[in-house]
Amino acid sequence: MKLTVFGATGGIGRELVRQALDAGHEVTAVVRDPARLDVTGGRLEVVRSGLADAEELRGAVRGRNAVLSGLGARSRKDAGVATRLTRTVIGAMEAEGVRRLLVVSAGPVGPAPADDGPLDRGVRALVSAVLKDVYADLREMEAELARSGTDWTSVRPPRLQDKPLTGRYRTVVGGFPPKGRFIARADVAHAMLSMIDAGETLKQGVGVAY
Repeated sequence: MKLTVFGATGGIGRELVRQALDAGHEVTAVVRDPARLDVTGGRLEVVRSGLADAEELRGAVRGRNAVLSGLGARSRKDAGVATRLTRTVIGAMEAEGVRRLLVVSAGPVGPAPADDGPLDRGVRALVSAVLKDVYADLREMEAELARSGTDWTSVRPPRLQDKPLTGRYRTVVGGFPPKGRFIARADVAHAMLSMIDAGETLKQGVGVAY
């Protein structure tokens, strides 16, 4: 497949690029600073962009089978960036007639498991309060997805870890895995790539966790 990855220098974005290349896909990585991308390969094209103009991005998404995005706030002070940048990506995709889009959101943005215990409910409430602005940004990003003409999937992980790929995790379409507290960035990328052709994930939020 021909894939475009936004946010390719972030933890999940870098894994998306690396794993997609390993799987034999052609990858266009859209980055602000190419020097920060330490992944190389014969099927990799690197495009430099500040992601401010949808028209500028049209060439990066033209003819692609899917677009994957690891864009999001790196800290609370960056809240708002996910909605703003994703809106630009959607604009470029709609202009080029590219439909499949998978993005990273967060577990607390979606519904909690009905059978979560007091500990998990308490942790979820605490994290949601501390990162209120970040999650508000992600909810608005998901609202932008819902208003778009794309075939989107929002992947919602819990706390992210820098650990090796395991390929062993749980997913829940429209919900979240009970007692799902952690997941490696590499496994989030793996899940996103595996969902590209998964029809049941279209226009859905998908919880993913160990």
